[in-house]
Amino acid sequence: MRQPRPGTKGQPVTPPPPQLARRLGTRDAVIIGLGSMLGAGVFAAFGPAAKAAGTGLLIGLAIAAILAYCNATASAQLAATYPTSGGTYLYGREQLGHWWGFTAGWGFVIGKTASCAAMALTFATYAIPGPWWAQRLVACAGVLGLAALNYRGITRTAALTRVLVTCTLLALAAIIVGIAVGGHTSTANLGGWQALGTGGVYGTLQAAGLLFFAFAGYARIATMSEEVRDPQRAIPRAIPIALGITVVIYVLIGGSALLAAGPDRLAAATAPLTEAVTAAGVPGLAPVVRIGGALASLGALLALIAGVGRTSLAMARNHDLPRWLAAVHPRYQVPHHAEAALAAVVCVLVLTTDLRSVIGFSSFGVLVYYLIANLSAAGQTAEHRRWPRALNIVGAAGCVVLVATLPLPSVSAGVVMFALGLAGRWFVLRVRERHATSAE
Repeated sequence: MRQPRPGTKGQPVTPPPPQLARRLGTRDAVIIGLGSMLGAGVFAAFGPAAKAAGTGLLIGLAIAAILAYCNATASAQLAATYPTSGGTYLYGREQLGHWWGFTAGWGFVIGKTASCAAMALTFATYAIPGPWWAQRLVACAGVLGLAALNYRGITRTAALTRVLVTCTLLALAAIIVGIAVGGHTSTANLGGWQALGTGGVYGTLQAAGLLFFAFAGYARIATMSEEVRDPQRAIPRAIPIALGITVVIYVLIGGSALLAAGPDRLAAATAPLTEAVTAAGVPGLAPVVRIGGALASLGALLALIAGVGRTSLAMARNHDLPRWLAAVHPRYQVPHHAEAALAAVVCVLVLTTDLRSVIGFSSFGVLVYYLIANLSAAGQTAEHRRWPRALNIVGAAGCVVLVATLPLPSVSAGVVMFALGLAGRWFVLRVRERHATSAE
């Protein structure tokens, strides 16, 4: 008997999932990338990096920039081929298989949810010097306020990101100029050429890892490619531009801080840029550092909420997360269920834990995420290739090397996180197969 065609009586067509609206241009994508990368890391990362490598943190910064460029080109190339939400979750599914995609998506969603909580607490710490309970309430208010703004549409998100990035850049410019004219900077603080090897190979790579995590937010542009106009053209331009601007800023800030305070003072400081402006003879800029840190944290949190929400949307569309999360608001065309659920989870984390010092597994997840991105890009055919395959190979190898520099507790936490996710998916698939078999 001839089977009815889809759409004919007896076999209705399954409606396609609701899509997000393409409302962002190249400039908007660059701004969102900058908001993701110029987070609180630029105000805090140079202290731990100096502790690991001394003046050699400059070499670590160069290594981190090279690795970031390899990863960024992989993400840009894949986003041009698959211009829909999900980022490496989608690329891994399409290029390597469903399990690879799930691994990337799981690491991103779980790791970046912890990062959201950490960034919210960092914002509150910069914003008010009050008691811990007040800081946690302010952190929750920040999460709920940004989630509410994201709920109103991607153009609102881009507009606020533009304001926050502009204010952050002004604060960083004031710090750089203040250190330069303070009169206390000296090349002697660098310790000479021999000081570049203070931390040895391991310390330099650890500094590279710390600095890489601080500005590895360019994937946020790729996860939002379903909302970018002409993504095949805009995404490959936006990601390298945003990364290039960020690297230049990090070089200027890192170099200025070392010239002002030297590696030892930076390593001992809880607020390295505050220490740098004080050492440079301009302690009056300390409030600028505080304001800049608060605004940068908000910008990063805003981009994180948007990115995690859209990756959750993509995973829910493929039943790798609860289907309820795949809803798209009929008016604002945003993944409102995913973002509301994320805001609720982050608020619980903010009120019950302090993840600022225990998110090493998030770093582990980021490296696995980009490892899969590089492997996915390496498998693309010539017709989809925009950069040499060698960059993908270098990027993948770099991710593996940097994993080796993570502290053992971070690696252990990361392995446990992925094991739970993969075991959970295996169990759910087995249950679905049994139900399908019994239905037959």
